[in-house]
Amino acid sequence: MRKSRAKKREVSPDPRFNDQLVSKFINNMMLQGKKETARKIFYEAIDLVDAKIEEEAGIETWKKALNNVMPSVMVKSRRVGGATYQIPMEIKPDLKVSLGIKWMINFARKRNEKSMANKLAGEIIAASKGEGASVKRKEDTHKMADANKAFSHFRV
Repeated sequence: MRKSRAKKREVSPDPRFNDQLVSKFINNMMLQGKKETARKIFYEAIDLVDAKIEEEAGIETWKKALNNVMPSVMVKSRRVGGATYQIPMEIKPDLKVSLGIKWMINFARKRNEKSMANKLAGEIIAASKGEGASVKRKEDTHKMADANKAFSHFRV
């Protein structure tokens, strides 16, 4: 679009938890337009987390896990005088959430459990404890940004 930025669409909250963040997560998990299947997988995963961790509700564990996965800084490539530098940048809140959701889903898909619900539950539990592949990705991103602090003066 040449004239203006695309408007942000409001995501309707999901039926069980009445939460927009859950709805965004389900939408990202959905494959080939099968939202009901994605919903079933997510709710089953939350029930599994609920059964495994008695201290807090499954949805609270999921929110804690998502907060542990969301990055706060990342590097962006910038070309300055013939050389390309990796410049550390703060991440906007919307992008933080999007990256956290995508990382959690992708690393859940790569796990070695039977069903997608089990994979997702395992990733949620691991991320809520501060371990797991998605948290490692966040830490790697932060380390890369920290290592390239010297180039932060190239920031626009």
